[in-house]
Amino acid sequence: MSLTDAVEVAPVVAGVAFALIVTVFVVSLVLGIVRYVRADRMLRASMRQAFMIRRRWRRLARLAGLTVTDRTPTFMDELTTKEGKTPKPRVRTPRITVTADHYGVIVRAVCLPKVGLEEFQRAAPYLADAWRCTRVSVLPDGPGRVVIRGVRVDPLSAPTDHLPTGEEPADLATWDLGLDEYAEPMNVGLDGVPGVTVAGLPGYGKTSLINKLICDMAPSPAVQFAVADGKVSAAHEGDYADVIGRLFAFVGDDLAEANALFKRLVKLRRDRSASIRNVLGVTNMWHVGPSASWPLTVLVIDEAHTYFRDYKGNDPETKKLAALAAENQRLIEDLVKKGRAVGILVILATQKSTGDAIPTFIRDVCPVGLSFAQRTAEASVAALGDDIRNWPDANPVSLQSPVYRGVASMAIQGRPGYTRIRTPFVDPADAAWVAEATAHLTQDPAELLAAFTGPHGLETEFEAVEADVA
Repeated sequence: MSLTDAVEVAPVVAGVAFALIVTVFVVSLVLGIVRYVRADRMLRASMRQAFMIRRRWRRLARLAGLTVTDRTPTFMDELTTKEGKTPKPRVRTPRITVTADHYGVIVRAVCLPKVGLEEFQRAAPYLADAWRCTRVSVLPDGPGRVVIRGVRVDPLSAPTDHLPTGEEPADLATWDLGLDEYAEPMNVGLDGVPGVTVAGLPGYGKTSLINKLICDMAPSPAVQFAVADGKVSAAHEGDYADVIGRLFAFVGDDLAEANALFKRLVKLRRDRSASIRNVLGVTNMWHVGPSASWPLTVLVIDEAHTYFRDYKGNDPETKKLAALAAENQRLIEDLVKKGRAVGILVILATQKSTGDAIPTFIRDVCPVGLSFAQRTAEASVAALGDDIRNWPDANPVSLQSPVYRGVASMAIQGRPGYTRIRTPFVDPADAAWVAEATAHLTQDPAELLAAFTGPHGLETEFEAVEADVA
């Protein structure tokens, strides 16, 4: 193409490019208006907030110290600057993208030299004030990037409900707890967890949290549940009456019955340990995952202090109860310390997880601990460890307001300090229909194992080993 042809074509190309730019702008504007009109009130407020953040970002970044002065001249500067003069330095601002949701905004930024993660974290309080946010967090988002979460509405102050779907979960190694204080989903991996402790005042969410776990995992035949509820005598009296059909075992506050259940599960643990290599081909069930024939077995011990109480007295009945409580401690210690690899998880719930409620040799080997509201600092320390004293905002003592029913504190691996979580409420009617619809999936894990090993072979072997030891 000759120079003359290029000159003739240039206006046409420029016109087409301009038309495309205008078209893209108009389409984006129309789509934005449509999204805004269709959004609810909360989302609209966040969309307005996101618009103002984009518009004011350059000025705010300068005020917050999130810019860098670049004195290196560009190629065009070198061509256009007169000889003997220094090109004007440029102020570079991190590029951002802003997304709105019901709680606030998510801002993703590209770091610059001398404007990285630490600088953004240091500026977080100023960003929160400028954006009218309740709080702002800054976390790494890959090499050279950060994600800034700003919440306009406090997720902890608004109760949430959980509606079970009745569908089989895709991932049995993850427990969805709810939303953290930045409205981000909070999950706990179960594949490396032998035990979980849940503490808190009555009526603040312990049982609802456990019911959510049952409702979410009940549609899977690869999970089986047993419950020991220390605050009732029969299943129909307590909080687990609605899910009784999905439990392969249930006991109340009778120590002898609880002792028998714990012995059953310890025997299951031993039988699984002896046969796991032959049946699964591995020594850790989580390497292949739970299955219908080798299900994750979850033992829930609610009001755990009922079964571990230290009885004092010399009369025969008290001595009997003391012996049962001591044996219960030994049995649960066995499950917590040795059950992880064979797919046994123990969840212990109590109001105060002090040493008299959950023995320390059991409590301290449970890697996951949550606490709802507590009345004393000592109860908070027992539930979460002594370091909770250094994080007063997350201390469960500060969660006693009715506004925080359903809010728990816990330590999250990879995060400094402690995180508060809003756990959703599960309607008992929803739990009931899920349990009824999935009751046909309930199986005794010991009977499932017997299909591989025979009903008595392993028992005889263990009895022989125990006799030799004795």
